[in-house]
Amino acid sequence: MDGLSGAASVIAVIDISAKIASLCYQYSVAVKDAKDDIERVRRRVSDMTHILEKIKQLLDSQDKTRLSTTQDLFSSLEQCLKELKSLDAKLDPGKTRKTMSRFGFRALKWPLTSKQVDKIVLDLERYEQTFSLALQVDQTVVVFNIDQKLDLAKLPVAIGASFNSHNEEHNARCLPDTRTELLDEITAWANNKDGKSIFWLSGMAGTGKSTIARTVAQSFASRGQLGASFFFKKGEGERGNASRFFTTIATDLVACEPGMLPGIRKTLNEDSTISHKALKDQFKKLILQPLLGIKQSCSRAFARVIVIDALDECEREADIRAILQLLAQTKDARPVPLRILVTSRPELHIRLGFKEMSNGTYQDLVLHEVPRCTIEHDIRLFLEHELGVIRKERKLVSDWPAPQQIMALVELAVPLFIYAATVCRYVGTKGGDPEEYLDKVLQYPKAAFSQLDRTYLPVLDQLLVEQEERDREDWLHSFRGLVGSIVILASPLPVSSLARLLQVPQKQVERRLDALHSVLSVPNREDIPIRLLHLSFREFLVDPQKQGKSLFWVDEKSTHKKLVSCCLELMSGPSGLHQDLCSLPGPGTLRSEINEERITSSLSPDLQYACSYWVDHLKQSGQGIVGGDATHLFLQKHLLHWLEAMSLIRESSRCVDLLDSLQALASPSGKLVLGFLHDAKRFVLRFQSVLADAPLQIYCSALVFAPERSVIRQSFVDQVPEKAKMLSMKEADWDACRSTLEGHSSWISAVAFSPDGQLVASASGDGTVRLWEAATGTCRSTLEGHSDHVSAAAFSPDGQLVASASSDGTVRLWEAATGTCRSTLKGHFGYVSAVAFSPDGQLIASASWDGTVRLWEAATGTCRSTLERLPKDIRRIDFSPDGQVLHTNEGDIPLPQTSVVTSLLRPQPQSFYILVQDQWILRNQQRFLWLPPEYRSRSTAVRKDIACLGLISGRVVLLRIS
Repeated sequence: MDGLSGAASVIAVIDISAKIASLCYQYSVAVKDAKDDIERVRRRVSDMTHILEKIKQLLDSQDKTRLSTTQDLFSSLEQCLKELKSLDAKLDPGKTRKTMSRFGFRALKWPLTSKQVDKIVLDLERYEQTFSLALQVDQTVVVFNIDQKLDLAKLPVAIGASFNSHNEEHNARCLPDTRTELLDEITAWANNKDGKSIFWLSGMAGTGKSTIARTVAQSFASRGQLGASFFFKKGEGERGNASRFFTTIATDLVACEPGMLPGIRKTLNEDSTISHKALKDQFKKLILQPLLGIKQSCSRAFARVIVIDALDECEREADIRAILQLLAQTKDARPVPLRILVTSRPELHIRLGFKEMSNGTYQDLVLHEVPRCTIEHDIRLFLEHELGVIRKERKLVSDWPAPQQIMALVELAVPLFIYAATVCRYVGTKGGDPEEYLDKVLQYPKAAFSQLDRTYLPVLDQLLVEQEERDREDWLHSFRGLVGSIVILASPLPVSSLARLLQVPQKQVERRLDALHSVLSVPNREDIPIRLLHLSFREFLVDPQKQGKSLFWVDEKSTHKKLVSCCLELMSGPSGLHQDLCSLPGPGTLRSEINEERITSSLSPDLQYACSYWVDHLKQSGQGIVGGDATHLFLQKHLLHWLEAMSLIRESSRCVDLLDSLQALASPSGKLVLGFLHDAKRFVLRFQSVLADAPLQIYCSALVFAPERSVIRQSFVDQVPEKAKMLSMKEADWDACRSTLEGHSSWISAVAFSPDGQLVASASGDGTVRLWEAATGTCRSTLEGHSDHVSAAAFSPDGQLVASASSDGTVRLWEAATGTCRSTLKGHFGYVSAVAFSPDGQLIASASWDGTVRLWEAATGTCRSTLERLPKDIRRIDFSPDGQVLHTNEGDIPLPQTSVVTSLLRPQPQSFYILVQDQWILRNQQRFLWLPPEYRSRSTAVRKDIACLGLISGRVVLLRIS
């Protein structure tokens, strides 16, 4: 079809669909006995109209010749229009208008049978699928046009985190007529142009936050207003942490706002590893900047809604605080305003994170403080509905459950919806007696049992009672072993993988799980993981206060210990780790060239789980590592195989941190183990980039270029390929260079350590400051904002802030945790060459080529005083410990009394002192290490036994001096 006839056909179908939807509304008001059929027709017509409106937008905004699939819709649109006209003729009251004028809408009768409605709905669904597919194909042509494709593999998403994912599709939504005031309040907030950008819905465990979040997401999605969603879930891999949070949000947003595409493509072209960078960088480059670059929104609604559920289930508190601080920056986003719904428990670190936001950024509502009568009403409707379904399915008497039983359950449930949901699942247990089970639930009174006990004890007690007395102890032991493992797992596993990991017959696992559908999501398919229905079940089982009191108590430490053992045995077994796990074509095969199906078929889910999480289980088991134990023996035989596997499953970036954890667990007296782990860490630090890119190079390049005395090289010397040999003189041992940090595109002008030694700041001629993790060499954050090269950088005494000085004449203050620019200090009239914090962190001193030193208040950015007529070549500046004098390379500068600060620092005892001076590193003022010309630098910093050198090449080198 040509553009004109295509658009006309779409408009015609939209118009008649709107008329039919309006007629359905009239019928729903007037007719009582066909409301379900009326609603089915109305919903299907509305859904199809929504798709067609998007097609019309696409036809109006694009070169029609590019939309080949939409061009082929003409016959389908004509046929659909014909059928809709027929439906309109049946529904239109027509001749009955006189009757309607006398008796109103009540005179209407629904003209269709349920069978006719079934056929109509099926036909409309078929058309909707045809139109939807055409829309998706042509949107893809527009968004990912052939000349400028976007590689979504560079934007890894957290599988199952979106509200409409397979993992979430069967989870509960709010029943009709429940939570109505709250849902209306959220809808009004999202569409209020003067409203706050964030809505925080908090509540204790089990108050229904996730059900509300799913309902809200579905509601806005049906209106075409949902931008993105992320449902955190503890113990579900990437859904349990922030590693793929912003990449998932960005992927969702770009699908509905294609205007973000140029910004995201630009980011991926400039930095293909953005998904591994700091949260601040991901947010800024994948979400904020692309949003601000949109010329026109695709949505007719005022704002895009983002739903973030269960933020408290994100692993690291620091990440949660960072997410909140970053989301607050979307407050003034245009032309696509965002409205962000966040649900969580009211944990302290989350409350503090919201309090740090500026006024006007968020509004909140506490679920367990909603009026009791409202909660009672909603729980009563839920119980009546769910128990009514059980009554029909099980053909029980019409007066079951009795009104007094419902009210008793409501009284026991308030304010926890999870209690009501668990009771209904338990009462409806397959093969059980609902009447008997309901009576048992009511035998757990409020006075004698906590709310979690009342929720889960009826289910578990019933299972225990069903066992013969002589078998109960064995049953409890098996229960704690199986269910204890399920609730402790770091990421859920399917039944077959769980059975292999625990070394238990699969049939036995299936039998045990058969009776636990009330508390666990047990899928029918073997490839879908077993999940907790609610986190509170885990909390009920592992609560330390229940030790010795509850028969079902799970010892968390001993379960972790058992899982460590299972992981090590699986990885070491015949189906475990070995060289070249995927039988790759050659040692130079890149990770990006390996098909995901090949990896999945070579590394089963249980083996991938063992590789990813065995160290975590070891840490939480409280076990140490000693020479000759299972952990040491595994590493001696399989370290390289494990590193290969971690590369294949894209987890190699975690290896340095995991080896750090293993070092911390090693016995101080175990020199053999400590030596092995220390060398393993040096080995991974040196070769981590090639490990991430080409998995098999761990056996080739890494072993060939490792020093002769490397413990790892000596341990795996038999795996060095014969085709590659070092003929020239080889390094005898690791040099003092602990790691080289690469990323700047110009020279390094200054480096500084954070007070705790965990971070290194590097200032560069490329106009940025980078923050690096000293332990791993990973770039935590890139601070961008200066318009010219950055000459100096300094940390505040508490490590919370970074100050940077630039030749653009400004000083900027950054938050170290998020990389956010807190303030820009303007006042100098020339190159700012040095910067320093006072000992108490309240003042910042900056020196400039304009011949002044300015003192600024760190809290407000206000200039407190200006010291004039000073030397112009001040390149280094420091406060004295008492804060009364500024030490510079051009001499000391006394400070005015009004600026004097009190020192909060105490000298730290140190066994020796390091100084970098010209071509030497001095140890206790004695020449200790000569630096080759390429390692010499005027930009140096020292922290305890580590010297940091910023090189003219743009590299940052860390040296440990012991």
